Amino acid sequence: MSKFKIYLEYDGTRYSGWQKQNNAKTIQGSVIKALSEIFGNDKFDFQGSGRTDSGVHALCQVAHLEAKTMLAPEILKLKINDILPHDINILEIKKAAPDFHARHDAISRSYIYQISRRRTAFGKNYVWWIKDKLNFKAMDDASKLFKGMHDFSSFAEEDKEDKSKKVLVEDIQLKEIGDLILIHVQGSHFIWKMVRRVTGILVEVGRNRKSIHDVDYYLNNLSNEPAKFTAPPSGLYLAKVLYNGDKQEDIIEPMLKISKHRQ
Repeated sequence: MSKFKIYLEYDGTRYSGWQKQNNAKTIQGSVIKALSEIFGNDKFDFQGSGRTDSGVHALCQVAHLEAKTMLAPEILKLKINDILPHDINILEIKKAAPDFHARHDAISRSYIYQISRRRTAFGKNYVWWIKDKLNFKAMDDASKLFKGMHDFSSFAEEDKEDKSKKVLVEDIQLKEIGDLILIHVQGSHFIWKMVRRVTGILVEVGRNRKSIHDVDYYLNNLSNEPAKFTAPPSGLYLAKVLYNGDKQEDIIEPMLKISKHRQ
């Protein structure tokens, strides 16, 4: 058996998230279908670094493939991409150590959320359009409270796979690019709907409907309030998954890449 590390990007608009489901079209399910055509009935294992929800995109998801094959990584990449639909693309395939696991070996993940301050004819599936005027400085100031180790119970949907609601947010940055506000969050891991609810509350701060004191309260007390402001999945992108030995890239690179989707 050979082990491979696979980097892929996808537009999640048409899919019911990453994880394979019996009665829905998913990213993992689509890749598994392509692999089945290549390997026939031979057994193989294909697992991602983590789940993304319905409608959420990925600039660089990471997965592992274990299969009995003599195909070189570049040939395997070409074969898979020839079968995959247009909105899923294998970026790179590398040989991996036999014990490599895309999810368990990840040490850090980052997401980018893209907000548009104007209506767009082309980018509806890739942004959250906010009609109201947003106070960027207030949002930026409030975002700093999320940095560090916190219990994100108030920002998470109940999920049996999330054993702990404590998350180390290593970095959070907001940046303005033209009509866009980009929110970049990097952490040890993320729990279900956490980034979308953090974004939703920051937008409420930007609208002057919530304050920095409200953010502090939600981080230190259990509240259902953030759930009411969950941001839509369309603006969310899995940007990067880091492993031991990976170089930490500057935040500007993924931001500039994502900005190509702007209106």
